[in-house]
Amino acid sequence: MATKKAANSIISLKAVKDKLYDATREHDANVIGEKIQAAREANGLTLAAFSELLSKYGVAIGRQAINKWETGNSVPNAYQLVAICHALGLEDGIAYFTREPKKESLLNEAGWRRLAEYKADLIATGRYTPAEPTLKTRIKYITMKISTLPASAGTGEFLGDDSFEDVRFPEAIVPDNADFGIRVNGDSMEPAYHDSQIVWVQRCETLNPGEVGIFEYDGGGYLKAYEEQEPDEDEREYFISSDGVLRMQPVLVSYNEKYSPILVSPHAFFRIAGRVLN
Repeated sequence: MATKKAANSIISLKAVKDKLYDATREHDANVIGEKIQAAREANGLTLAAFSELLSKYGVAIGRQAINKWETGNSVPNAYQLVAICHALGLEDGIAYFTREPKKESLLNEAGWRRLAEYKADLIATGRYTPAEPTLKTRIKYITMKISTLPASAGTGEFLGDDSFEDVRFPEAIVPDNADFGIRVNGDSMEPAYHDSQIVWVQRCETLNPGEVGIFEYDGGGYLKAYEEQEPDEDEREYFISSDGVLRMQPVLVSYNEKYSPILVSPHAFFRIAGRVLN
């Protein structure tokens, strides 16, 4: 009798393994990547918008790298995964990325039918009111003006002040004092700013040396770091104000060393359009 009881209490090794988390199996099935994509899309975020949002949580990563996560070609590290949970408002945290174990129902078909009838009876008599479904995460959105023409981070392209479109973004990724956004075109501000990235701009007319800004110069729009230098002797007279004060010559500097600084000529139109906030 004791032998029979012991035999009945034995659980097969396969049943135990099926209940354990299997990292290899989960990786092969791209569980984490698919769940990142599902949560991102549920929050209405494009790859670009998600990239911007993650930057607020200390994760500097581009659209292509996020796409590699979602397709299973790479995986986020532990800190990035925690940041993803915060950014997407995943209340379950890391548990969201593990498959839920299959639970065997204690009710057969007839039992579920009786349960449904009992629930309907409670609702009809007013003794039970189902709770309204609520979203785990409610992301607030804000409409921002985005320039339809990019600011060049390589060669100059015209920046049209009146050419804007309204685009909705998660409020968390837009700085409080941003007046508009503009897309980067080119690679001269790598590695800080990338082609097609949206940068947020605060309108202003002056910048301090070292600040990054949006500039309109000689018919082109530029995203560059602002610097100043004393003008050369042959152009010095053009930088002297009416009261005899020598003004510094603006210089537009690229982060990418393969691009030479642009010395702003006193004979061409130049205007500071704003300060880059991100």
